[in-house]
Amino acid sequence: MYYHRQVTAEQIRQVLQAHSEGSSLRGISRTSGLAYNTVVSIVRTASQQAQLIHNAEVQAVQTKEVSGDELWSFVQKNKSNVSPVN
Repeated sequence: MYYHRQVTAEQIRQVLQAHSEGSSLRGISRTSGLAYNTVVSIVRTASQQAQLIHNAEVQAVQTKEVSGDELWSFVQKNKSNVSPVN
Protein backbone atom coordinates (compact mmCIF):
# COMPACT_ATOMS: atom_id res chain seq x y z
CA MET A 1 0.00 0.00 0.00
CA TYR A 2 2.85 2.38 0.74
CA TYR A 3 5.35 1.33 -1.91
CA HIS A 4 8.49 3.29 -2.73
CA ARG A 5 8.60 5.03 0.64
CA GLN A 6 11.46 4.81 3.06
CA VAL A 7 9.08 4.93 5.99
CA THR A 8 8.64 2.19 8.56
CA ALA A 9 5.29 0.60 9.31
CA GLU A 10 5.51 2.09 12.81
CA GLN A 11 5.94 5.62 11.39
CA ILE A 12 2.91 5.08 9.14
CA ARG A 13 0.89 3.88 12.14
CA GLN A 14 1.93 6.94 14.15
CA VAL A 15 1.01 9.32 11.32
CA LEU A 16 -2.42 7.74 10.87
CA GLN A 17 -3.04 7.61 14.62
CA ALA A 18 -2.15 11.30 15.02
CA HIS A 19 -4.34 12.20 12.04
CA SER A 20 -7.29 10.26 13.46
CA GLU A 21 -6.88 12.17 16.73
CA GLY A 22 -7.21 15.47 14.88
CA SER A 23 -3.60 16.64 14.70
CA SER A 24 -2.73 18.96 11.82
CA LEU A 25 -0.66 17.61 8.96
CA ARG A 26 2.13 20.09 9.65
CA GLY A 27 2.06 19.17 13.33
CA ILE A 28 2.34 15.50 12.44
CA SER A 29 5.24 16.34 10.16
CA ARG A 30 7.05 18.15 12.96
CA THR A 31 6.49 15.48 15.59
CA SER A 32 7.24 12.51 13.34
CA GLY A 33 10.25 14.03 11.62
CA LEU A 34 8.80 13.18 8.21
CA ALA A 35 8.47 15.66 5.37
CA TYR A 36 5.09 17.37 5.08
CA ASN A 37 4.52 15.92 1.59
CA THR A 38 5.26 12.42 2.90
CA VAL A 39 2.66 12.85 5.65
CA VAL A 40 0.11 14.11 3.12
CA SER A 41 0.89 11.16 0.84
CA ILE A 42 0.45 8.63 3.65
CA VAL A 43 -2.88 10.13 4.74
CA ARG A 44 -4.13 10.40 1.15
CA THR A 45 -3.20 6.79 0.36
CA ALA A 46 -4.86 5.51 3.54
CA SER A 47 -7.96 7.55 2.74
CA GLN A 48 -8.19 6.09 -0.75
CA GLN A 49 -7.80 2.55 0.59
CA ALA A 50 -10.43 3.17 3.25
CA GLN A 51 -12.85 4.48 0.61
CA LEU A 52 -12.34 1.34 -1.50
CA ILE A 53 -13.03 -0.90 1.50
CA HIS A 54 -16.08 1.16 2.48
CA ASN A 55 -17.51 1.01 -1.04
CA ALA A 56 -16.99 -2.76 -1.19
CA GLU A 57 -18.50 -3.49 2.22
CA VAL A 58 -21.36 -0.98 2.51
CA GLN A 59 -23.89 -1.57 -0.22
CA ALA A 60 -27.69 -1.45 -0.41
CA VAL A 61 -28.19 -0.38 3.21
CA GLN A 62 -31.86 -0.38 4.18
CA THR A 63 -32.85 2.16 6.81
CA LYS A 64 -36.10 2.76 8.63
CA GLU A 65 -35.05 5.90 10.45
CA VAL A 66 -32.40 8.56 9.90
CA SER A 67 -31.19 10.88 12.66
CA GLY A 68 -30.16 14.37 11.60
CA ASP A 69 -28.95 15.70 14.96
CA GLU A 70 -25.64 16.91 13.58
CA LEU A 71 -27.39 18.87 10.85
CA TRP A 72 -29.00 21.32 13.26
CA SER A 73 -27.31 24.63 13.88
CA PHE A 74 -27.86 27.35 16.44
CA VAL A 75 -29.10 30.70 15.17
CA GLN A 76 -28.91 33.53 17.65
CA LYS A 77 -31.80 35.97 17.52
CA ASN A 78 -31.53 39.60 18.37
CA LYS A 79 -34.43 41.06 20.42
CA SER A 80 -35.09 43.57 17.67
CA ASN A 81 -35.59 40.75 15.15
CA VAL A 82 -38.02 38.70 17.25
CA SER A 83 -41.74 39.30 16.87
CA PRO A 84 -43.89 38.98 20.00
CA VAL A 85 -45.75 35.69 20.42
CA ASN A 86 -49.53 36.04 20.65
